[in-house]
Amino acid sequence: MKDSNFFQQVYDVCQLIPEGKVTTYGAIAKYLSSPQSSKMVGWALNKCPENIPAHRVVNRVGMLTGKIHFSGINLMHQLLENEGIKLKENQIQNFESVFWNPLKELA
Repeated sequence: MKDSNFFQQVYDVCQLIPEGKVTTYGAIAKYLSSPQSSKMVGWALNKCPENIPAHRVVNRVGMLTGKIHFSGINLMHQLLENEGIKLKENQIQNFESVFWNPLKELA
């Protein structure tokens, strides 16, 4: 039961990520007062409902590590590019400028 509550909290944070911005698994985990749970955030997003913008969550250096969980090999890449995010070889090019930190934005 605790996991499903944590999962819902992850989904709630993801719903707040603005279009054209990304955050990280670790940033979500820190916001949820569980800084060592970034892998659990990834697990939650692996099982999330379709209406959750999971494509906006990347690893700590801006790599699209979760892309294998999207239908179609390039779907995550395409969704981010459609929002104006520049990518090269599955890495966000302007990561600092598109990074959304829930600790700062939701404080």
